[in-house]
Amino acid sequence: MNLDIATAIGMAFFLLLVGVLFSLYLGIRALVSGKKLLYFRKRREMVARGWRLILLALIMAVIAISVNQFAEPVIYKAFPPSPTITLTPTITLTPTITNTPSITSTPSIPSDVQTGFASTTTPNPDAIFSAPVFGRSLDDNYQPEEPAIEFANPINKLYGAFSYNNMTAGAQWTALWYRVADWQLICAESLPWDGGTGGYGYTECQPSPDLWQPGEFEVQIFVGLQWVISSRFTVTGDAPTAIPSATPTLTPSLSPTATPTLTKTPTQTPLLTQTPTLKPTTAPASTQTPTR
Repeated sequence: MNLDIATAIGMAFFLLLVGVLFSLYLGIRALVSGKKLLYFRKRREMVARGWRLILLALIMAVIAISVNQFAEPVIYKAFPPSPTITLTPTITLTPTITNTPSITSTPSIPSDVQTGFASTTTPNPDAIFSAPVFGRSLDDNYQPEEPAIEFANPINKLYGAFSYNNMTAGAQWTALWYRVADWQLICAESLPWDGGTGGYGYTECQPSPDLWQPGEFEVQIFVGLQWVISSRFTVTGDAPTAIPSATPTLTPSLSPTATPTLTKTPTQTPLLTQTPTLKPTTAPASTQTPTR
């Protein structure tokens, strides 16, 4: 069993106290028994034994107090302490504090999302959500089939599954999907709560594929206007660039406007009327030559 110096000193102090009490008990018992003996010599030996035990109890009491007060500093002077190792846990706890400012930056709901709130039900301030776990698909229990924190393009849709408790039916809840690099909102889901008071749920995001740019993304969950929890994941690989193909679809709509210019062609139909231009009538004029 591994004991440090402080524990060993504490154990020694406890054992000395037990010895003090035990010696006092035996000493007092010897004095009482010695006084009842009829023979002087045996009575004197028993009484002397009792006083010796009481004296031993007093000596052990002094030693116990000295050990408790002075033993540890004296030992640390002879053997440099290794509390530096025991101090490291307090240092390792500080990163959890340094991470909290990013979480305690109090995320808020954009005003344009707030204007779309449809619920007037007061949410429960004690509502809690677990950190969303992400996946490309969900099973029948609303759990990601292949949960991950990193997803490679191309990405069609992602789900964020969570557990919840203390929810109020009809209360407004919101899930916001942000791209952390520029804090662009790529998905927003806000509607009255239609689930139970506790269980499992999910939020989903299916934006234009080009919005899944490589980098870090964050999902923030709110109940009413109160932020509850956030969770992050990473996207790798280049996002598809399918959006520019949508612009040529606008040009065909402009090309039909040129068709009205073709309506002017009927104005040239009089050219057809020139085909019967009486040039054949000159042929009868040539028939007059035989009359000569």
